[in-house]
Amino acid sequence: MGRKIIIAGGGTGGHIFPAIAIANALRKLEPDTEILFVGAKGKMEMEKVPQAGYKIVGLEIAGFNRSNMLKNLLLPFKLLKSLNQARNILKEFQPDVVVGVGGYASFPILREAQRKGIPTLIQEQNSYAGKSNKILGRKASRICVAYEGMDKFFPADKILLTGNPVRGAITQSAVTREEALLHFGLAQGKPTLFAVGGSLGAKSINEALLPHLAEFVNKDVQLIWQTGKLFFDIAKSAAGPFATHVKVYDFINVMDFAYKAADAVISRAGALAIAELCVVRKPVIFVPYPFAAEDHQTQNALSLVNKHAAMMIKDDEAFNRLANEALSLVQNKAMMEQLERNITPLGNTNADMTIARAVLGLIK
Repeated sequence: MGRKIIIAGGGTGGHIFPAIAIANALRKLEPDTEILFVGAKGKMEMEKVPQAGYKIVGLEIAGFNRSNMLKNLLLPFKLLKSLNQARNILKEFQPDVVVGVGGYASFPILREAQRKGIPTLIQEQNSYAGKSNKILGRKASRICVAYEGMDKFFPADKILLTGNPVRGAITQSAVTREEALLHFGLAQGKPTLFAVGGSLGAKSINEALLPHLAEFVNKDVQLIWQTGKLFFDIAKSAAGPFATHVKVYDFINVMDFAYKAADAVISRAGALAIAELCVVRKPVIFVPYPFAAEDHQTQNALSLVNKHAAMMIKDDEAFNRLANEALSLVQNKAMMEQLERNITPLGNTNADMTIARAVLGLIK
């Protein structure tokens, strides 16, 4: 009889891709495992999870809106409705374990599973635990973390230091630098930067690069630029005259190619981005998203900056500093070598399997 496992969470690529990596690892270990994803209706997971070959159910849930308080008026009703939906999902699917990967869709289903006495495992990706996970952590059977010192948020005896799962497309990629540059229509042998603001794009990174595109051509530096959907048209038309050196995309599906083509990366400091950059061993300038819950992206970035394994520019300083510092970094061989040397030991290609084993270990 196959095991039944629910994986809940989502909202951004940072939650969805690790969840899929865990599901793939579970399938590898126990091929007849039945896996059901639970996400939030209207969010990215409703599209990405079926593309990866898994079933998903969507809850009527929304996160706390920090920028528009009026939008939070319906939150209590949405939460009650989603708790009710979660009860029905558990009753119907009868899982052996429920895994939460963060994002607001994980709260209702884990809360209800804990009430029913079903084992739960939390995968906390950040160095600063979110509110939902802190509440859920009290009754969770196991908590898989990516950073040391997480016992200030969770009971120490439940913590397992596993690192964050990185998709197999990146950990097992065999693409060469030549193939990657060719894919983006770029020249061999020129310094190349990859700017990425997460799956939805990053306004401050985009606006900081926009006025400096001519400098990339003048300094003969190439730029692969993932803008997100909202900024794509503006960036595309601005990059028109500099198309030899600047390649603009709203979303890049082949991240392994982008990493391989780049000498250095500009990135937000979400947990998934950091896990990937450690695995691909790239010098990076982080621009943490300042409105992340409890400012966890800054904490994530500092865990590398303090080890001289990355650089960081604050979001509100990006406009004045980012383009210049990125251009000087790719031309500074000694600095690039130091960052690469220090980020290398932080890479973890096995987190997905370690977490999958922990999940299976909870099944009686």
